[in-house]
Amino acid sequence: MFGSLGFTELVLILVIVMIIFGAGKLPQLGEGLGKAIKGFKKSVHEADAIEAEAQAAAQQQAAAPPQAVADSSTQTVSANQTAATAQPAPRA
Repeated sequence: MFGSLGFTELVLILVIVMIIFGAGKLPQLGEGLGKAIKGFKKSVHEADAIEAEAQAAAQQQAAAPPQAVADSSTQTVSANQTAATAQPAPRA
């Protein structure tokens, strides 16, 4: 996971971090790091979900027959024509 870092190197890094930040700040640093990782994972999962929804919608559009779209536009035109013929224009 850490490449070529061995146990001794990790202990040395931990000692340096304790000297710089102090033992009192380590729990706060760990908590902040944990929250950052949790937030990152959450955003990655949300992005995956949005991408999956977009792909599903694209596949659904590709699978829909073009005739269904033409039928709905024909229904709109015929509905408008029916409304126009039902109410005659007032004459002045």
